[in-house]
Amino acid sequence: MEMTLNMIEEWIRREEGQYVCVTGVHGVMESYRRPEIKQTHNAAGLVVPDGMPLVWLSRLRGYSHVSRVYGPDLMLAMCERSARYGYRNVFYGGGPGVGELLAERLLTRFPSLNTAGIYAPPFRPLTPEEDARYTAAIRRARPHIVWVGISTPKQESWMAEHVERLRPAVLIGVGAAFDFHAGLKAQAPKWMRRTGLEWLFRLIQEPARLGPRYLKNNPQFLGLMLLQLCRVRSQIKRLGSSR
Repeated sequence: MEMTLNMIEEWIRREEGQYVCVTGVHGVMESYRRPEIKQTHNAAGLVVPDGMPLVWLSRLRGYSHVSRVYGPDLMLAMCERSARYGYRNVFYGGGPGVGELLAERLLTRFPSLNTAGIYAPPFRPLTPEEDARYTAAIRRARPHIVWVGISTPKQESWMAEHVERLRPAVLIGVGAAFDFHAGLKAQAPKWMRRTGLEWLFRLIQEPARLGPRYLKNNPQFLGLMLLQLCRVRSQIKRLGSSR
């Protein structure tokens, strides 16, 4: 988390517009299936592991420093720094009224937070004219940070398409953090987040929406992860035998 916060602040200081993908299993599997989403992640200034399976897999591959950068926690931590240093924040996403409720609750927690704009685009694809109006409004707000909450992989694609037009802002996709911090959805208990069971908590809350996604993504991710680990081990054995 500290590395992520410091990098975002460095971009703000250098006025170097970038975007951050806060990615879990869903984002990885979308990238696996769709080359354009993979390219979107690869072009990001930073991709951080939002789920414990990605943390565990990273550590198994030798990246012992990796820890979870949970989207809702990243939002709170960066809003705290924004209040301290005067960064302007724009909120793009959520349903009607969600952004206003989110900003109200964040201001209760961080009274000095500068909320420069709140926009709730419709869930349908925008027309070019609508997109241009939203983009122009965000540019007029001159934000340091644009929080994007329009769900994966839509938010990653939106950030990649708009990062050039919104420079020098840093775009951060945090998905469900809008609903969590607006108080509209409950977060999983910390012990479930630490043990990788947050998906179960969310599935119980939203079975119709998340059930098909989890049934498709989780088994396939596990299978691909096991295949990858087996390939790594076989390569190590070959290297050992060649010596």
